Amino acid sequence: MKFNTKTIHGGLENVDPAFGAVMPPIYQTSTYAQSKPGGHKGYEYSRTGNPTRGALEKAVASIENGAYGMAFGSGLAATDAILKLLRSGDEVLTSNNLYGGTYRLFTKVFEDFGLKFNFMDMEDAASLSAKITPNTKLIFIETPTNPMMNIIDIEAVAKIAKEQHILLAVDNTFASPYLQNPLDLGADIVMHSATKYLGGHSDVVMGVLAVKDEELAHKLYFIQNASGAIAGPQDSFLVLRGIKTLHLRMQRHCENGRAVAEFLKAHTKIDKVYWPGFEDHPNHEIAKKQMRDYGGMLSFTTKDDTLNGALSIVEKLKVFTLAESLGGVESLAGHPASMTHASVPKEEREKLGIKDSLIRLSVGVEDIEDLLADLQQAIG
Repeated sequence: MKFNTKTIHGGLENVDPAFGAVMPPIYQTSTYAQSKPGGHKGYEYSRTGNPTRGALEKAVASIENGAYGMAFGSGLAATDAILKLLRSGDEVLTSNNLYGGTYRLFTKVFEDFGLKFNFMDMEDAASLSAKITPNTKLIFIETPTNPMMNIIDIEAVAKIAKEQHILLAVDNTFASPYLQNPLDLGADIVMHSATKYLGGHSDVVMGVLAVKDEELAHKLYFIQNASGAIAGPQDSFLVLRGIKTLHLRMQRHCENGRAVAEFLKAHTKIDKVYWPGFEDHPNHEIAKKQMRDYGGMLSFTTKDDTLNGALSIVEKLKVFTLAESLGGVESLAGHPASMTHASVPKEEREKLGIKDSLIRLSVGVEDIEDLLADLQQAIG
């Protein structure tokens, strides 16, 4: 089954044997009747399993070419479940350019439980080997990264991880399954903040995981049930609905993202534009190899290169909305230093290029003429 068909039908055979509903029903129930103790129809309590959530989990597994899916209350809850596979004393090798919430979870929560996190530049995958120790149990990466759009070679990292018997988890939020499938490139776990492109309409908060390995899946299902950070049936329904138009939305996100990136690169007041579709973007050839297109996310700095200059632009925008998050149908603008990455110490941010003058855009699906006109009037 091809991807566009999977978004509509993948994993959803016989979703409603009772009445034949085309869309999976919202099973807004906490518990299920049993004919005798343990005698149920596959569900007993909705923390453990819910038919609507189960339909979503099958759909997510399908579009990521996995065998098993899990849905959580947020992207961070999904990442939290991955880290609970580890034990005190284990080490995690991760990229130094991460979503600020992930960095906060690593350094402010799990370090207190005895996990060690080694942050490094992973754009040169070969440099990973020197950082691996006997205690390294997990490699966790984003690609493209948030917000610098760094590209990491998933296949190369996966090869190293497998040689060392280390789990590899990939945050695929920025790319979405439409553009990139980490499991096919050798990753063990793929994670999404489904709040973003999978949901696609800025009306739900959710995280999902997909894996191929049965034993790993059972461990994650156990953690999901035992810790209880599950996605509810209403939210599961909304993300299922979003997935059905993912391929259509992503086509426009990519088209508009390219046009905005090219507009900014040609603008006399713009300094740098970070978008993996440019031939001079670091690791462009890797992006070209592992992605089908380059998406709707990009960041840029102005030649003014000041905090006030960046704030002036984002506050003048009218079609772009100044807001957290990304991946919705509407275009959003953000100031990473004071918003998504405020939890990262300033000195660390600036080492990564996340300057006070950096602006991040999530380019939506509006008419491109309106988006370019809005940027023009805001930049001047």
